[in-house]
Amino acid sequence: MKKSFFINGGAGRVLCSIPGLEYYKDNVADDVVIVAEAWQELFYSSKKLRNNIWPANSKGLWDKLKQTELISPEPYRLNAYFTQKVNLIQAFDILINDLDDIPESKSFNLEINKADQVYGHNMIAQLKQQTGKEKAIVFQPLGSGAKRDGNFLYDSSGRSFEVRDIIRIVDELAKNYAVILMTNLEIPTEKQMGAVMPNDTNLLQWMGIVNACDYFLGCDSMGQHYANALGKPATVVIGATYPENISYPGNKDFTIIDNGKETREYQPFRVTHDFAIERDSEDLMIFDDNVMKQIIDSIEEKLGKPKSKDTTKSKNKIDNLPLMLQAKKK
Repeated sequence: MKKSFFINGGAGRVLCSIPGLEYYKDNVADDVVIVAEAWQELFYSSKKLRNNIWPANSKGLWDKLKQTELISPEPYRLNAYFTQKVNLIQAFDILINDLDDIPESKSFNLEINKADQVYGHNMIAQLKQQTGKEKAIVFQPLGSGAKRDGNFLYDSSGRSFEVRDIIRIVDELAKNYAVILMTNLEIPTEKQMGAVMPNDTNLLQWMGIVNACDYFLGCDSMGQHYANALGKPATVVIGATYPENISYPGNKDFTIIDNGKETREYQPFRVTHDFAIERDSEDLMIFDDNVMKQIIDSIEEKLGKPKSKDTTKSKNKIDNLPLMLQAKKK
């Protein structure tokens, strides 16, 4: 019997289902039905799949589904995943294509539409012009578990950079590079930071920005999957999760700094909720000076220290950027 697939979860997880689904369409059923329970727009970046996608609750969807087996692949419940033998792409591939052996991690073939390509290139070009810097870095400091509460920004899941470290990193990077923060949460600080935040930028526009940047710095979140898919060099800092599961240790252009390696325990998301492990993981993204140095050094080794351009005409002010909001406390 034919299968239909229901895909849900965070944006990075949804993106990682695409290679396995493309293989299924190519080799099993060209007319496979894929129900996007979240982040439907990401599937439109796949030329092979965009005509197979149905939003949940679409009229007529049931007529497509009722003659198929309904499958909701859950990589977090796959033994090879929670024992760190596979990453998300491989886990989805195993579940979607009924594989007995661990496959090679399949590659992405993302297509960015023209509007989002232009948006990204214009954003980065304008940022470089206004800051006078030759290289631009996208910095995604926060994972999906980050929350803003008054003047506090925190992540109980141990996946996001601490506010203190975000500020320190931006201050250091802004000396030599243009920095753009990939976040929709304001960083609580009284000072103006040497970085900018795009206003109301959607997920596909961020794909365009990452595509146009020179380097990516992030955590266990969406941007590192974009960087891997688009061939961008990156530094990814990991705390409570495992690089083997959620990142790309085999990517020669990735520098992975595993801050939680010595004390981390696996958090069984979507299996059970272990409050003790969660509490033990809260501080796994707090860095010492050595880790801070590793982060900066890894970027400088790839990008060097470019000279600033003459910005007399633009006054070298990032708050001149009409499409952007300077990162500061409101």
